[in-house]
Amino acid sequence: MEYFRQTNPDVKTELNYGSDFQLLVAVMLSAQCTDKRVNQVTPALFAAYPDAQSIAQADVQEVLHYIKSVSYPNAKARHLVKMARILYNDYAGDVPRSFAELVKLPGVGRKTANVMEAVAFGRAAMPVDTHVFRVAHRLGLVPKSATTPLMVEKGLKKNIPPEMQADAHHWLLLHGRYICQSRKPKCGKCPFGEICPSKITE
Repeated sequence: MEYFRQTNPDVKTELNYGSDFQLLVAVMLSAQCTDKRVNQVTPALFAAYPDAQSIAQADVQEVLHYIKSVSYPNAKARHLVKMARILYNDYAGDVPRSFAELVKLPGVGRKTANVMEAVAFGRAAMPVDTHVFRVAHRLGLVPKSATTPLMVEKGLKKNIPPEMQADAHHWLLLHGRYICQSRKPKCGKCPFGEICPSKITE
């Protein structure tokens, strides 16, 4: 964590957004999809539907037109419209700031809620996606018995100071995205080669 803090102190999400609502939409779209792809579709989507009210009043097929190139577009279009209608009707269009309320929204799971906690609200949270899950195991940051995202989340939160958790999520995610990749990890470029318990070779 200290290495990451020194080398990337101002780490941020790579998703592009202009409001808490747009961040929530982008994170929902990013499930099993790359941030790069999401950033390709959100400019037109947000131009047409910049807030909860506009998506709430839209037809699912209209939203689908803008997001058809992301993974699982049909389900995500339905979730976005249902989510926006709940925000518009129950929260005056604002994103709820309670974790419990977030995970009740259609299409919002624990990881998405944790991203909102960490990125939008600046709270101690540890979203676990496939990159974080992989890096945490390869670097031995969690035991092998941590076989679910929730177990990895709890293991990381136990050992990473609360004030560092939001940034640590980004650090581990980016390390997994660009260095400790799934199929061909770039171990020669990894600063943790001497201490990595996985000893993966290129």
